[in-house]
Amino acid sequence: MSSSLASFQSDLLSVDIEDAVAVLRLTRPAKRNAVNDDLIAALHTVFVNLPDTVRCAILHGEGDHFSAGLDLSEVTEQNASEAMMHSRNWHRCFEHIQFGKVPVIAVLHGAVVGGGLELASACHIRIAEASTYYALPEGQRGLFVGGSGSARIPRLIGVARMADMMLTGRTYDAEQGMAVGLSQYVVPEGEGMAKARELAARIANNAPLSNFAVMQALPRIADQSQSEGLFTESLMSAIAASDQAAKDRLNAFLAGKAAKALKNNA
Repeated sequence: MSSSLASFQSDLLSVDIEDAVAVLRLTRPAKRNAVNDDLIAALHTVFVNLPDTVRCAILHGEGDHFSAGLDLSEVTEQNASEAMMHSRNWHRCFEHIQFGKVPVIAVLHGAVVGGGLELASACHIRIAEASTYYALPEGQRGLFVGGSGSARIPRLIGVARMADMMLTGRTYDAEQGMAVGLSQYVVPEGEGMAKARELAARIANNAPLSNFAVMQALPRIADQSQSEGLFTESLMSAIAASDQAAKDRLNAFLAGKAAKALKNNA
């Protein structure tokens, strides 16, 4: 582990570095991994200080649930200014997940509710085990999402579906969630981490600049007009193609293809 994380200790979050993959586990199972300020601070610290050797991260939750959302005991007495700062702390943390150093895979099971869904939506790939269910109960509690959900979740499922979830309390199970865009994979119960490690190994083997382009450029292009997006695409494509790692991979691919053609024609 890097010197910046060597002294990291938290009762709410564990971190293990497995070769080029960082495995982060939420460790509040008695609270269904509800997210409080200390957990947000721990996540922020880890994602800012990931070692340079790490090429991908996996985030999952201990116990029966990924995360049941915001720890409501922390916000019942907040005034407007305190609530604003609380929300912005979540924004800063999740920004370092979505636009941080490495792609992040979330392994979901049980409750992925409220702030837990906001956290999952900041990750790049979401794997849902069969027990997963999604909900945004803020509307029934007199609240509004504050952890970037209004910016990220509609980009996954659309404004109308998110409004339905908040207004009516509608929930989605694992299969329904994948169908509407809340996850990219559904696996049997208990198989999420194996799938995550399989995908993480592929991601970690990519050229770092290619991963950077997918993480940093792709979502921004989606927010731009078509003409601006196409210019950004050309710029990012040129930068990626000029990277020596990309040239080495292309040359290796072409050499292998040429060798295969010679063998077939022999």
